[in-house]
Amino acid sequence: MRKIHIIAVAIWLAGAPAFGQSVAFGDAAQDTDAPVEVTADALSVTEQEGTALFTGNVVIAQGDFRLAAPRVLITYDQDGDRIARMEATGGVTLVSGTDAAEAERADYDPDAGTIVMTGKVLLTQGSNAISAERMSVDLDGGTAEMSGRVRTLIQPEAE
Repeated sequence: MRKIHIIAVAIWLAGAPAFGQSVAFGDAAQDTDAPVEVTADALSVTEQEGTALFTGNVVIAQGDFRLAAPRVLITYDQDGDRIARMEATGGVTLVSGTDAAEAERADYDPDAGTIVMTGKVLLTQGSNAISAERMSVDLDGGTAEMSGRVRTLIQPEAE
């Protein structure tokens, strides 16, 4: 009976309209106060604008989260000592625990504790997958909201 229920849910979700679907993301809530480490092939800083542009094999780590992209623009607050936002483009991968998400773009707002991924989002959790046009990750809650023609593939448990 459980297999039938899982298959019915998978069929229903596959045809779900554009309203959101909430899912867990990562193994736990993220510490948004943890230090952020950035590695890249190149860095260009514009002090007048308060920005830093990292390019080439960019990897950003904060706690258990890892974000990778070809290009990441970081904008600092007016004092220049805190990150106000990060914008990753060119094909982005976000990993937390065993969960991984891919998208064309990701915008990180440290004050809100959110990462919004847009453009052909694919979230994998083990053998299950969810695709959508947009995913908003709540780092404090360890959850994500998927929207924009959500499709879900749920693999039945092996007996």
